[in-house]
Amino acid sequence: MTTMASSAASTVKVVGPGTRESARVLTPDALAFLGRLHAEFADRRRELLRMRKERWESLQSGMTQLDFSTDGPALGDWRVAAAPKDLDDRRVEITGPAERKMMINALNSGASVFMADLEDALSPTWENVVDGQGALIDAVRRSLSFTSPEGKQYKLNDRLATLVVRPRGWHLEESHVQIAGKPASASLFDFGLYFFHNARETLTRGTGPYFYLPKMESHLEARLWNDVFNVAQDVLAVPRGTIRATMLIETIYAAFEMEEILFELRDHAAGLNAGRWDYLFSIIKAFRTRPEFVLPDRAQVTMAVPFMRAYAQKLVQVCHRHGAHAIGGMAAFVPSRRDPEVNARALVKVREDKERESGDGFDGTWVAHPDLVAPARQVFDRVLGDRPNQKSKLRDDVHVTPNELLDVRVPGGRCTLAGVHTNIDVGLQYLDAWLSGTGAAAIHNLMEDAATAEISRSQLWQWITHRVDVDGSGTMSADVYRRVRGDVVAELPKSATAESRLDDAVALLDELVLGEWQEFLTIPGYKLLR
Repeated sequence: MTTMASSAASTVKVVGPGTRESARVLTPDALAFLGRLHAEFADRRRELLRMRKERWESLQSGMTQLDFSTDGPALGDWRVAAAPKDLDDRRVEITGPAERKMMINALNSGASVFMADLEDALSPTWENVVDGQGALIDAVRRSLSFTSPEGKQYKLNDRLATLVVRPRGWHLEESHVQIAGKPASASLFDFGLYFFHNARETLTRGTGPYFYLPKMESHLEARLWNDVFNVAQDVLAVPRGTIRATMLIETIYAAFEMEEILFELRDHAAGLNAGRWDYLFSIIKAFRTRPEFVLPDRAQVTMAVPFMRAYAQKLVQVCHRHGAHAIGGMAAFVPSRRDPEVNARALVKVREDKERESGDGFDGTWVAHPDLVAPARQVFDRVLGDRPNQKSKLRDDVHVTPNELLDVRVPGGRCTLAGVHTNIDVGLQYLDAWLSGTGAAAIHNLMEDAATAEISRSQLWQWITHRVDVDGSGTMSADVYRRVRGDVVAELPKSATAESRLDDAVALLDELVLGEWQEFLTIPGYKLLR
């Protein structure tokens, strides 16, 4: 690529320290490319974030209601771009942070697709986000390797999962890069660096630049991504339509605009994904002042409850109506190496979940651990056989109403002291790991990321705010929280490493649970990263 205009490059300033990969990732041309994207789209991004706040406030006050659109081109007869060959069979997708060892294990896992995460499963330390880009460069070129401190060597197999990358959401910033005197958009930073370094290389190798797009709240945010894609492809002389993106439907707002979001990105769209934990967090956030939206213990809010069934089946219907893939939610179980009974019980639930998804018409599903690839594949193999997907299953029988998405009552659901304990326990352990630089943490045989920490802290805030009845412990209050939090801290094993940030985790969780509502934990948490 020829050198970018000096005026674009001059607006970009790296204020973060050097890392192992910064010399080859943060090149002058790469930074100039970021400057070009920001010059074009930074103001639109800020305006859309302002519109988010207006929508939140309007919904809180009851001035507006969520509903489906009844007109517009998105409701017409159209189809998304045809899926590339290596993104047509997606029956099992594994996810994990853009970190060398975990990437190698995931790419070698036998999954159809690997989503390398720069978002919820990656603690966004400067070293992590820059060196993660270096690892992605090597993964695309099949030169990725890793040697553990014990001397164990990891390298890529001949057959690999198709690589898809998830950048951070529109709401986040990358403060280590200043563009025109303001922090860079984390979305444009993550997308731009990966696309700049790898778009042409992926095409040379018979694949393409594929992405997962998180946390969108409207079709206008999808339109912004589509325009970013077109400009990025034009600047690097890559044909328009080369990019493929799968959009996570993980906010209640996006659930009401699935069709419109898919329409805006139709020339680049690969499908939609049911991001279950962030979706629950979004419901709490959107309706946090309204007692009828109080959710019970998160373990009771499964994909089998009515409002989650409606969400999932609506997603399949919208995708298949327009020729897109519908990808199911996460199986987060991490198998135990010491307790086969725990594994047996968990695998029964995993299979039930995947049988429900495949029966509903999903074309694939997510898992968090390589050992779950085979069980999930067996379930989808029985349904798909030799077919790459089941897009022909149109689900014309589905007729989801707005009320079905918004009626969050869970039959038999209740808030319990055990649920309070679990939310505090998971919240503290995850925040400790995240502040220490680890964004994917195995806690109680589950792979937790920022989404599960969000549901944990938001439920605690919601239960205290609405003084819910806690089964076996009276009314939920700040005092109950503090008492249980003290018990949890006393129970947690004391870390012998200097990396532990438990004290900071406690302070951050207290702020999130007892203070004013915070839209995302990653925003105040980001200020505490080292």
